[in-house]
Amino acid sequence: MNNEAREKKDKRLITIVSIIIPVVVAALFGVNLKKLGFDVEPLTFLPPIYASINGLTAVLIIAAVVAIKKGNRRLHEQLNTSAIACSVLFLVLYVAYHMTSDSTKFGGERIIKYIYYFILITHIVLSIIIIPFVLTTYLRAITGKFPEHKKIAKITFPLWLYVAISGVVVYLMISPYYG
Repeated sequence: MNNEAREKKDKRLITIVSIIIPVVVAALFGVNLKKLGFDVEPLTFLPPIYASINGLTAVLIIAAVVAIKKGNRRLHEQLNTSAIACSVLFLVLYVAYHMTSDSTKFGGERIIKYIYYFILITHIVLSIIIIPFVLTTYLRAITGKFPEHKKIAKITFPLWLYVAISGVVVYLMISPYYG
């Protein structure tokens, strides 16, 4: 397969994965196993764990940028691979929590309510938008297309960092309202 055909195939795969992930998460988010009659315990212990994983993701991608600026390509790759693994783990735990527990309503009032919803909505929207950026950035690195990787990484990094940090902020803001 020539380079052009390979790139076209990779772009198609990234597009498919970038659509499937949010659709599956949204579909599973709407499934409550208890309401379907399954005898499951609510996984109420998960929110601080997946919030911590978001925090770890932020630390890993910052460390990855530091590593590459110091010329340590191997560490940079390892840190980014770990950050992707953390993001996948976050998603699995987040879905598991919502499949076994009722959603928590935010109880804040006035301006704090608007701040919370602004952060939550931008977090959700950007968490969907970031998927093809992360996949493309990673693919360009592992295929040795470093100039293209560097160019898109300048967009991917701040978006992914915002998603990771805003996930922690959303958790901290809603945590007092968990039942």
